[in-house]
Amino acid sequence: MLEKNNASKGKVTGSLQENMTYLNARLDVEKNFDIIYRVIHIGGKEACMYLIDGFCKDDLAQKLLQYFMDLTPDKMPEDMHGLSKQFTPYVEVDLEDQWEMLIQSLLSGMFILLIDGYTKALLIDSRTYPSRGVEEPEKDKTLRGSKDGFVETLVANTALIRRRIRSTDLHMEMLSAGESSRTDITLCYMKERVDTVFLEDVRRKIQNIQVDALSMNQESLAECLYQKKWYNPFPKFKYTERPDAAAAQVLEGNIVILVDNSPSAMILPTTIFDVIEEADDYYFPPITGTYLRVTRFLISLLTYLVTPTFLLLINNSQWIPESFSFILLKEEPNLPLIWQFLILELAIDGLKLAAINTPNMLSTPLSVMAALVLGEFSVNSGWFSSEVMLYMAFVAIANYTQANYELGYALKFLRIITLLLTQWFDLWGYIGGILLAVLGICCNRTVSGKSYIYPLVPFDWKNLKNRLIRRRLPGAIKEQTGAER
Repeated sequence: MLEKNNASKGKVTGSLQENMTYLNARLDVEKNFDIIYRVIHIGGKEACMYLIDGFCKDDLAQKLLQYFMDLTPDKMPEDMHGLSKQFTPYVEVDLEDQWEMLIQSLLSGMFILLIDGYTKALLIDSRTYPSRGVEEPEKDKTLRGSKDGFVETLVANTALIRRRIRSTDLHMEMLSAGESSRTDITLCYMKERVDTVFLEDVRRKIQNIQVDALSMNQESLAECLYQKKWYNPFPKFKYTERPDAAAAQVLEGNIVILVDNSPSAMILPTTIFDVIEEADDYYFPPITGTYLRVTRFLISLLTYLVTPTFLLLINNSQWIPESFSFILLKEEPNLPLIWQFLILELAIDGLKLAAINTPNMLSTPLSVMAALVLGEFSVNSGWFSSEVMLYMAFVAIANYTQANYELGYALKFLRIITLLLTQWFDLWGYIGGILLAVLGICCNRTVSGKSYIYPLVPFDWKNLKNRLIRRRLPGAIKEQTGAER
């Protein structure tokens, strides 16, 4: 009955025994070995501390415990507020009297202290999560620039952005989602540069998410934030593991979302031009950065067009000029070309999955075996034509010129559709496939509801020029006066 009363009230009472009874029942401390609680005496009063083993710093908890136990009755303040102000030698300290917030803080790794006669609990944020070092990300590598990357700890990730933007305008807003997981989510934005209407919409959506847990971290959050047009494969969010890229997006007025346990940042809103951009564009001189950007765009376009165009020309060999007759098949294929392309599309994805799950020590010999079997042996056996293998090898390698996986698979799906339409309807199918791809991009919308191809539509020449051409960063050197010298 006592436990029911505490649960219905939802607040910490002045009786330590009642608080311990309720909290022990909620946490089931007798079965959960990693939930540690200890009854102690502080200044002549009975007290109890709770912590999660592995989350709290042991040496710090030991020092705090020793400090509290050395307090004498004459030094004890009247309430927990006085204890936190006068006798708690730590920086990150808070008070709480609501059970739900108290339990959530405890399960997040905070140190909890309850004292008999006090109606509030003391929260000490001494948590430390198991994490790896801040190293260069495997995916978003650059030839120049910083070599640090996001990790799975949220506080470390926010610190990496704070290190680059030392402005009071930078805001880090903490939210949470998931009935069971209570996953921490941070909104990073510049208050004076962000679209406030869009920011409020994102904040409201996160606060109203009705889901048990964000089991897949950022992907689960993305699916909750954007539930329209699931059939459009083009990415609505841009992900980066680089703190410098995330900081640059924040400075441009975008919103960066950090999710606890995820080593990457979500950037929104995102257009097709944002997806194509990479950090290397800005770590080289403007002319080199422009060349890299244009090259990446053209290669991405070729990965979509090269195999459907080859299929169209082979099916209509009379259209091929004599100077380009070398692209014709040297031997009659045993399998129709469309089946060769489709099988190789599937085989390339199979090799990617195999590479992900292959131990590092075996990756090199297995890669050699895969190249031999799928390359020379498959051509010699008559399964595939050498020309088909060449073009599909180009597509497989060229996909790695841009780091966005979602864009790569979007082009892959459209390429397969265009291949099938070309095989079924010849030239009209080829044209229809291209129109379908163009409509898939042009009719798409960002998370904020704006055009996916801005600044092309609506047309903004100044912004479009900045997207296509890597320009010098705006700025000037201040001229010193004679007095300043």
